[in-house]
Amino acid sequence: MAEIKVQNLVKTFGDFTAVDNVSLTIADKEFVVLLGPSGCGKTTLLRAIAGLGMPDSGVITIGGRDVTYLPPRDRKISMVFQSYAIFPHMKVYDNIAFGLKMNGVDIKETDRRVREAAELLHIENLLDRFPNKMSGGQRQRVAVARGIAMQSDVLLMDEPLSNLDALLRLEMRAELKRLLSGIDATTIYVTHDQIEALSMGDRIAVMQDGVIKQCDAPTTVYDMPENYFVGSFIGNPPMNFVEAQIIKQDGALLAKVGDFLMSPHQVMVPLLQKYEGESMIMGIRAENMETLDRPADDALKVKVLVVEPLGAQNLLTIRIGDDTVKVSTHPDLKVAADDHVWLRFPADKIRWIDRGTKQVIYPQ
Repeated sequence: MAEIKVQNLVKTFGDFTAVDNVSLTIADKEFVVLLGPSGCGKTTLLRAIAGLGMPDSGVITIGGRDVTYLPPRDRKISMVFQSYAIFPHMKVYDNIAFGLKMNGVDIKETDRRVREAAELLHIENLLDRFPNKMSGGQRQRVAVARGIAMQSDVLLMDEPLSNLDALLRLEMRAELKRLLSGIDATTIYVTHDQIEALSMGDRIAVMQDGVIKQCDAPTTVYDMPENYFVGSFIGNPPMNFVEAQIIKQDGALLAKVGDFLMSPHQVMVPLLQKYEGESMIMGIRAENMETLDRPADDALKVKVLVVEPLGAQNLLTIRIGDDTVKVSTHPDLKVAADDHVWLRFPADKIRWIDRGTKQVIYPQ
């Protein structure tokens, strides 16, 4: 069993708090992605779990064993670094075998594991090659193979695809997902790339300023963000945010966006009543708005500022009041800059956000 528990972990560098009282439990054989912008603390948290950076306080356990202050060699972990960290003077075979030899694994078993890992990563024909004779993608595969060959209880990966070009990242992302689903290791994967996080992880822990803002399944993080930051960080384009006034008219609770009135979803009405007369933030995804090319009573008229053809979709830029909004439309809807379109906002797709706390309000 390799369940990982992080409890109230704090790590500071002088006056800067990189990890701020973080608690996280990762189940045995689970694949969790630490996602966030540069400087959010995700790599610092990973290094603390690896034993490469000692925390100021808190507890880390792996498989029920307190490893908080143990050196990396005593934690039964493998790590794949962003910079590959493969030895330039060693051939691929020796790079993959290095950790096994250091751990005293016998020659026959080492050879079996090296060749098995190389085959999994499709680099079995490169075992006699030096790193300087390989592409970046091939060197990345060597680094992953070295981690896999150790057959550790825990596999830690620090932005392993960040140095690859876009097409190679797409290929390696699929390869890694296939590979990691077939090994018996608890995996923590650090990235700032939300596409990697959404497509690969069992759960995503979204971090900001040393704090985990939400940890859920990818679809939950995308569809039901817990706060403004998660909605603004996840998605391409990110969630749109529009100012709305909550008012009561003829006994009905309504949301006023500019001069347009809409009815919130019935399950939200009791929760929004306390905001009557106040301003809230309405969050909605670009693909969740319905775009019409003709007027409708239940649709808001807007002017198109920019049209970006993206092949499978067109991305429109519009303005609602002072807010810039991105709208995804089917390419068959022919519109150009300065045209008018009409938007419908499905009530069940709107996420209502408290302006003060920046938390999304959901029914219990």
